[in-house]
Amino acid sequence: MIGATLFVVLLGAAIGVAANKYNKPKSVLHIVTLLYKDGTTDEQKKEVLEGIERMAADIPGIRNVWLKGTSVQGNYPYKQADGSIKLRPVTDAFVIEFESETAFQTYADHPAHRAWEKVYTNVRERSITTDVTNP
Repeated sequence: MIGATLFVVLLGAAIGVAANKYNKPKSVLHIVTLLYKDGTTDEQKKEVLEGIERMAADIPGIRNVWLKGTSVQGNYPYKQADGSIKLRPVTDAFVIEFESETAFQTYADHPAHRAWEKVYTNVRERSITTDVTNP
């Protein structure tokens, strides 16, 4: 009986390992980490994020958005008046997933994106953008 039980447990473990499947989608992830300008209000930050949601509704091919960085790493160096360097931590992040590279290219010049950029660039101090897909 113990042997049969052990066999069932091991078989279940093997099936569990074999069931771990993954995909290599052709979607494009547009990953942005940023530092807002000093004095940017919570309301202005909210408007940036709400603008991303509006773009998702208006621009064909946006599949998903992530609007809250749970672990944002990195620093931006700033030269001070005395010549020293001060590091300011990156504070926020968002991600937009596009269904394809074509959808990502459409986003770049879409009127909804251009309108959102006017709000975003007024409060963005610095940002780093990384775009990722699969071959």
